[in-house]
Amino acid sequence: MSDTDNMATTETLTSPACYTTVDHKLKMVTNEVPMPQGEQVLVHVRATGVCGSDVHFWKHGQIGPTMVVRGDHGLGHESSGIVLAVGPEVTAFQAGDRVAIEPGVPCGKATCHFCRTGRYNACPDVTFYSTPPVHGLLTRYHLHPQGWLHKIPDNISYEEGSMLEPLSVALAGLERAEVRLGDEVLICGAGPIGLVTLLCCRAAGACPIIITDIDKGRLEFAKKLVPQAKTVLVSHDAVPQDVAGEIRSYLGPGNEEGALGVKLAVDCTGIQSSVHTAIYSCRFGGRVFVIGVGKDSMDVPFMHLSAHEIELRFQYRYHETWPRAIRLVSEGLINLKPLVTHRYALEQAVDALHTASTPASGAIKTMILDDEKYDVLP
Repeated sequence: MSDTDNMATTETLTSPACYTTVDHKLKMVTNEVPMPQGEQVLVHVRATGVCGSDVHFWKHGQIGPTMVVRGDHGLGHESSGIVLAVGPEVTAFQAGDRVAIEPGVPCGKATCHFCRTGRYNACPDVTFYSTPPVHGLLTRYHLHPQGWLHKIPDNISYEEGSMLEPLSVALAGLERAEVRLGDEVLICGAGPIGLVTLLCCRAAGACPIIITDIDKGRLEFAKKLVPQAKTVLVSHDAVPQDVAGEIRSYLGPGNEEGALGVKLAVDCTGIQSSVHTAIYSCRFGGRVFVIGVGKDSMDVPFMHLSAHEIELRFQYRYHETWPRAIRLVSEGLINLKPLVTHRYALEQAVDALHTASTPASGAIKTMILDDEKYDVLP
């Protein structure tokens, strides 16, 4: 019997997956995944990166007031894999295609203002895999609608394919932040999103680029990733205005402390003191763009923003970023490979999340991989 015949006769597949619980524990479970119907595509998930939101749902049980873990919940949304089978209405994919998975699936209805106008990240009826109550992609087999898969070329690995998701976060942010060639840019936070933002700013021609963090090791990693970057180590009790003064000292002649400041500051932490540092580092008429996720409410130096005409902007996920992200990686403008510091098998996903959540591990991007032997259905 051929592989194609096998695909046609298999009714369900047993799929291990990593879940968190309402009492903040992690566990491996086994699910049954049916064969694809309609426009569904069955994907063997080959690589999934651990995101900070996965750790947040595990340790804190929620992000904001609406994304709340209320039962056992599947994690993971940074994924890529290979197509194993397709539903009868699928026209864009076939078995063997290598794909990156866009985890947010909006309603797509003409009656939805945001879908109709192209800002589908704001769709109120979006299905976002790994955001409660929708289980995530940290599993072996996953059914996904064909419209939200993206073919990846052979020169993009599955690991890179999974990191198109954090790259999409950075691309969406920098598009809204309007970074330009030669802009002075500050990046607050040298975690995975901060480092991808650093790569994007360098590719966009920003200079100088200054990046901050409280972890010396992460700043050393940033310097290796982009040697031209300036790094600023921030102590836990640092005063934001003082940190801003140090940042300004990197901006060259005619831009000493008290003078201009950066044109754009991107906060990738969501921490109040870091956002304050970004604000105080900006020049008159500059922009502060917050990518990081933080508390429900935050104090900001309102009158400083007002008196200096500093714009404060935000983003919510992304839209229409995957094709651009694929081009940037495939053409070599963005190199995501150095970001992967730790690798685990799918069966070790619990260990992977512990590593990703432990600062002493030195983890930047922890990757969970599944064996190629599952590329053919049983």
